Amino acid sequence: MYNIMIIEDDKKLDNLIRNHLQKYGYKTYSVDDFSNIKNEFIKNNPHLVLMDINLPLYDGFYWCRDIRTISNVPIIFLSARNSDMDQVMAIENGGDDYITKPFSYDVLIAKIKGVIRRVYGSYSENSLSEVFESNGLFLYLNQNVVEYKSKKVELSKKEFQLLYSLLKNENKIVSRESLLEILWNDVDFVDDNTLSVNMTRVRKRLEEIGITNVIETKRGQGYKIVSNW
Repeated sequence: MYNIMIIEDDKKLDNLIRNHLQKYGYKTYSVDDFSNIKNEFIKNNPHLVLMDINLPLYDGFYWCRDIRTISNVPIIFLSARNSDMDQVMAIENGGDDYITKPFSYDVLIAKIKGVIRRVYGSYSENSLSEVFESNGLFLYLNQNVVEYKSKKVELSKKEFQLLYSLLKNENKIVSRESLLEILWNDVDFVDDNTLSVNMTRVRKRLEEIGITNVIETKRGQGYKIVSNW
């Protein structure tokens, strides 16, 4: 089942779109908080976004650009604006398609099916970035990239896996044995010193984006990351 996120401040239209999409088996989610659409997007991890242009605070072009910093998920604009310039701006800001209001629901469904078939079908090259977020710290799972307050740093695969494991168990001790399993493969020899070296590197990477003293060493047990950044 595909999850579609609807960003539309006209609640009557929002409900009509949701009801129609649900009849075709789509799971839908509507945005209520228009002040932080990026976080709403990360929380719901949709397969496709339907985006109005005229929104409270910032317009749809702004939010499309914001989403494009973390994901290539398809975005279809729905707008009463029908000028060529608006459609050009939609594409230039990262949109995949543009539908002018009022629109036919048959056309909307056809457009959605076409985009989903192209992006998620057997002939697609799916490059969408999965995102994990914790207290404003973003981990881009397909890129090994970490972002905090607009500062980004790239980690090695092993460093990223260690940090991800700690964050999934935030404020809990993760045993050395569990972390060593992450580093283990058939080629490299891994011991406690290897783990310590990699954990030191993770700390340094976090310091580069302004996060310090959050990974605690629990002697004889393992490591813990505390959410005090």
